[in-house]
Amino acid sequence: MLKTTTILAAGLIAFASGAASAQDASRDTVIAVVNGSEITLGEMIVTRAQLPSQYQQLPDDILWEGVLDQIVQQELLAGQLSEPTSQIAILLSTQKRSLMAAEVIDRLTNQAITDEALEAAYNARFADAALEEEFNAAHILVDTLEEAQAVVARLGDGADFAETAREISTGPSGPNGGDLGWFGVGMMVPEFEAAVIALEVGQVSEPVQTQFGWHVIILNDKRQKAAPTLEQVRDELAAQIQQEAIAKALEDLAASASITRPEPGAFDPAILKNVDLLSK
Repeated sequence: MLKTTTILAAGLIAFASGAASAQDASRDTVIAVVNGSEITLGEMIVTRAQLPSQYQQLPDDILWEGVLDQIVQQELLAGQLSEPTSQIAILLSTQKRSLMAAEVIDRLTNQAITDEALEAAYNARFADAALEEEFNAAHILVDTLEEAQAVVARLGDGADFAETAREISTGPSGPNGGDLGWFGVGMMVPEFEAAVIALEVGQVSEPVQTQFGWHVIILNDKRQKAAPTLEQVRDELAAQIQQEAIAKALEDLAASASITRPEPGAFDPAILKNVDLLSK
């Protein structure tokens, strides 16, 4: 953070601090003048907004002094150049383009993301979508087919599944009776998932091999996964609407624009790393 030492001198105009009413100020309100160059309240607000997050929490009076000092010092230093260098001119042009593009994106977003658009996007995705199934299962994991077959026989003789899992399962869920909780399609390896889907509630599977070993699975329950509420997916839908609006705007703009691109191979792509060109 810049020092808050006051460096305002005779070249700076006086500004009313305690007596000035916030409602009388605007972005164009002149706060200080350095060698004839005005520093406005708008410039101070932008500078404060660009500070790292750790500085945003400082008291307002500290930030006021620090921001003002920073801009005054920058103005004193900038005054040593009569004209922007070619590199600065390129940077300013690039930044101006970026900021103007961001402003257009903000406007597109504000126009596109409405309650009606969000509801339409929600209905398009979830209203007629088939509800996914979720499964609640447990398993006993062993190293060999023979061990898995012995587990199936043991369970067939009436052994308790959870107790058996705690006793012999090598998987991390073993101490918890093999319980895997609720999971949806795509969350388990394909061989395990296929075996679970084929089971009826309460049924124990035959041995199933995966990359982890041999499993004996019991399906405890299954249910249809409820669709999320609009509020739960609002941000996701808003991002989708924004992307679609920007893509459509760019498509329309490109279709009506005159765009000339270099021929393939006209430039070596590595030239982008040659920052020395900026100062030539």
